[in-house]
Amino acid sequence: MADFDVNVRGVGSVNIIDLKGYLDAHTAPDLENAFNGLIEDQKFKVVVNFDDLNYISSAGLGVFMAYVETIRENKGDIKFSNMKENVYNIFDLLGFPMLYEFYPEENDAIKKFDELG
Repeated sequence: MADFDVNVRGVGSVNIIDLKGYLDAHTAPDLENAFNGLIEDQKFKVVVNFDDLNYISSAGLGVFMAYVETIRENKGDIKFSNMKENVYNIFDLLGFPMLYEFYPEENDAIKKFDELG
């Protein structure tokens, strides 16, 4: 089994999803569970911190596409931060920068939510 961990923590009104290891078809359900929990708790301001993520597959990318509509319909968003270049290149290749906001640091993404209110 691939090494993967997902942790959710709150920073003010924003929830951070920390990803670690390898996000693929085997580990994507763990990330889905994190998103389901946030939605159930009516928490729609989400920053995904990729600082410790080393690899993402198409199944991992699909998780973000599966939840972004619900999050945005509830006046929230999913923002990405701290992404390694090799992981960003996969997102970039598939056009994600046109759909999502990417930030070099977690605090930059949190501040963007604070600016929006």
